[in-house]
Amino acid sequence: MSDNPKHTNRLINETSPYLLQHAHNPVNWYPWGEEALAQAEQQDKPILLSIGYAACHWCHVMEHESFENEGIAAIMNEHFISIKVDREERPDLDEIYMNAVQMLTGQGGWPMTMFLTPDLKPFYGGTYFPPDNRYGRPGFPRVLLGVAEAYRERRDEVGEQADQIIGNLNQLSAMEGHGHQLTTDMLDQAYQDYLSRFDHHEGGFGSAPKFPPSMGLSLLLRHWHRTDNANALNMVEVTLEKNGARWDVRSAWWRIPPLLG
Repeated sequence: MSDNPKHTNRLINETSPYLLQHAHNPVNWYPWGEEALAQAEQQDKPILLSIGYAACHWCHVMEHESFENEGIAAIMNEHFISIKVDREERPDLDEIYMNAVQMLTGQGGWPMTMFLTPDLKPFYGGTYFPPDNRYGRPGFPRVLLGVAEAYRERRDEVGEQADQIIGNLNQLSAMEGHGHQLTTDMLDQAYQDYLSRFDHHEGGFGSAPKFPPSMGLSLLLRHWHRTDNANALNMVEVTLEKNGARWDVRSAWWRIPPLLG
């Protein structure tokens, strides 16, 4: 690395090798702490939380492709308070937000990319995002601009999504803490919850516009398969159709297009 790097951010004062690796990104990274959280609150900006670790291959790939890219960094700096976390230093944060990513996408991994409200409620996220549309994933700039627009223009939707995820996380924590096993009664109750919030005309759940709830759709498909309840299948089909999806639900294969754009 040059003795006179072009960019230096707040991570330069950290001890984690992973965080120091990002200290000369053009991204205005913050470490997790009071300064970053206060800035998110004061500037009314969503938090972009990126979690990884030093030996993670795709973490290095995303850094090179996106975090070293001045154009992408400019979008991040304008619209977000960006926080970088080493999962080996903060396994507690990693566990919480990895559960949230898995609830949103049905899968997890690193780098973890999570978007939070200033009060730390997750509302959208994923893992690795490429710098442009590829691998069936939306490009990172597209994701950033879409999330920023949603936070700015559709705050109620963001809040509903965040509250739903927090509720699910609390339920998961309660089940783990008490050693409860998942039961058919719990699954049936989850079905009833989705049914009560289903929009029969536009698809989705709650008030529009809506984030496609991938794990909820998966739950409904499994409920239909287990109970042969046609209402569960109809909720999935209408939601996917209204989101412009192509699918063959009855053979248990479907594809929901990216949320943003």
